[in-house]
Amino acid sequence: MSEEINENVKAFATKDDYVKSKTKFDREDYTEEEFLELAELYSKSFKDVKEGELIKGTIVSILDDSVIIDVGFKSEGTIHISEFGEDPQLKIGDAVEVVLDSVEDHEGNLVLSKERADFLKIWSRVMNAHETGEILEGKIIKRIKGGMVVDLFGMEAFLPGSQIDVRPIRDFDAFVGKIMDFKVVKVNVPTENVVVSHKVLVEEEVSDQRNAILEGLEKGQILEGIVKAITDFGVFVDLGGVDGLIHITDLSWGRINHPNEIVKLDETIKVVVTDFDEEKKRISLSLKKLMAHPWENIDTKYSIGDKVSGRVVSLTDYGAFIEIEKGIEGLIHNSEMSWTQHIKHPSQVVAMGQVIEAVILSLDKDEKKISLGIKQLEPDPWESLLQKYPNDSRHTGVARNLTNFGVFVELEPGVDGLVHISDLSWTKKIRHPGEVVKKGESIEVIVLGVDVEQRKISLGHKQIIDNPWDTFEQKYSVGSLTEGKVVRIIEKGLITELPDQVDGFVPVTQLSTSKIKNISIHFPIDDVIPLKVLEFDKENKKIVLSAVTALKDKSEVEIEEYLKKHKLDRVSVQSIKSSEAGAIDASEFPIFEVHDNDTHSQPKVESQKEEKTD
Repeated sequence: MSEEINENVKAFATKDDYVKSKTKFDREDYTEEEFLELAELYSKSFKDVKEGELIKGTIVSILDDSVIIDVGFKSEGTIHISEFGEDPQLKIGDAVEVVLDSVEDHEGNLVLSKERADFLKIWSRVMNAHETGEILEGKIIKRIKGGMVVDLFGMEAFLPGSQIDVRPIRDFDAFVGKIMDFKVVKVNVPTENVVVSHKVLVEEEVSDQRNAILEGLEKGQILEGIVKAITDFGVFVDLGGVDGLIHITDLSWGRINHPNEIVKLDETIKVVVTDFDEEKKRISLSLKKLMAHPWENIDTKYSIGDKVSGRVVSLTDYGAFIEIEKGIEGLIHNSEMSWTQHIKHPSQVVAMGQVIEAVILSLDKDEKKISLGIKQLEPDPWESLLQKYPNDSRHTGVARNLTNFGVFVELEPGVDGLVHISDLSWTKKIRHPGEVVKKGESIEVIVLGVDVEQRKISLGHKQIIDNPWDTFEQKYSVGSLTEGKVVRIIEKGLITELPDQVDGFVPVTQLSTSKIKNISIHFPIDDVIPLKVLEFDKENKKIVLSAVTALKDKSEVEIEEYLKKHKLDRVSVQSIKSSEAGAIDASEFPIFEVHDNDTHSQPKVESQKEEKTD
């Protein structure tokens, strides 16, 4: 501006100007030299002022709503009185610092700003602090997106949320109104924005403390820290600039679902160092090791036979774990849940989180194992089953499960007995219980035996009627003639159903005098053939028969009809007539062999139930 002013003065103070002045005012008070000298002095009275610069001025007048300031320019400037604060206490002659916003407004007046002058003074101090690292004091005045606004001597600065503290901030509103120390970490000159941080000051403060902790760290050391973060797998604890982890299994001797059951955020706790990886700076901590192990005095608290109460904390395929108290758990095996029912999974009886009562069955302090039972809370019903189901007593039950070796019959809810496949029929060679009874059908049975210790009841179905083999001995004596219906074809011959619905065996060699390759072609199911008894075994309940021997006593016409019916083209009547019965090899019909030790065999109920098939 001064160059403009001087240029204007020089343009004004010329010889022509002097002449015009004399002509206009018709006076000659100054010589030409004096006129030019005075013009030069007038020009030098103006200050060299630029727009936007900080300058000093003097109050020359105070009006109701404005203050007139002389800044040494050709005209005075006006500033609204509100820029001086609520109670400025101004008087004429006071020196003030202002900023020249504009040389002239629309009315030709200087435009000055006291507020801008104040800002520039603060800005200068902030810039200096940024360069020197000086710590500034400020007040957090409000919360905005991403952080906070800080008042630095009247200027607003941005404090990012991540720069408030080294610990995660959970309540930003709690910092509003706080006066704190800050460090200027970034300035943007064009936009006049300032970013500050309190975190860097905290980090510098804890740096020495962190090094001291790491240098003196050792296993077994007890430290105090603040819960910094809680995760599903554990808790991070601030030990004073360095973090340590308490794994979820080290929070409590008892079983917990989440760490927040034990600790809370920002809680101060004491921990013990369990491990330290110097290279990775990882510190493992434990909270539970500061507490006595619950198993130390277990034998003084509990005894075998005691009734206890606990919460179901885990279910497995083989049983349920019950927490009697923190750190003390016992197992209820599936077999200890019911006297009568076979429990395949503990969820049939108990549920997670359920509080139940149980009886201590065994206690091993060294192995830290407790066996529990809930069926022991009630009397053992098997002790009364001998009276309720005596041997030879007859009952009606329901076929609940069929297996290859027999059928399980429910006598009453929770009480099952086994009818072995060999006890289903006196006369039939049963391959599967489904040939006699279907699942869900009622069936009559007789109690053959009750084993309280093994928890099993042996039942019989064929024993409902008398053993017919006593009468068969006379009816099917060796050499007697009969006939039978083909009911099954096996590798070595035929199974035929004789009168009285008893099965007999016809070896393939006793069907024809010539070799038969495919029995089913010549002797289809339901075909009726003449037979003679070759062997009768009452003990093993088997009858061996022969069609060839039976035909020898028939007429030639009957023999020819037999040969034609069964398509035995290679066989002659004469060969039948002259045939010999021959010896019968017992190995040809093993299906009929029934051993005494198999007759009433019944595996333990537990294994039986596992093998059940429909």
